[in-house]
Amino acid sequence: MTDLEHEREPQEIPSDDLNIMVLTHLGGILFSVFPSLIVWLLKRNDSPYISQQSREALNFQITVLIAQAISSALIFILVGFLLMGIVWLLNIVFSFLAAVAASRGETYRYPFTLRLIN
Repeated sequence: MTDLEHEREPQEIPSDDLNIMVLTHLGGILFSVFPSLIVWLLKRNDSPYISQQSREALNFQITVLIAQAISSALIFILVGFLLMGIVWLLNIVFSFLAAVAASRGETYRYPFTLRLIN
């Protein structure tokens, strides 16, 4: 086996890190940006996996927050009701998909996300 092939092998991620990320992704459904912000601030130096995934979750929840604010402003012209429902549903679906990927130790990249935190 060459060195290059060895680098491509997935590294073993501790189960505690996986559990933290599953809860972080699912916590965004109920608590918005707070779970991902707390995990990113407290654990980003502990593991590259936690750092990358909590940053991804934080960026997605910030994007959801912005979309909800725009939806709230558009309620006056009745488009906001539909848009708010779509944003809510997408938050649930994408957060659940991210949690499933995290439980497997895979990295997940949320679609439609503004990458504000690098």
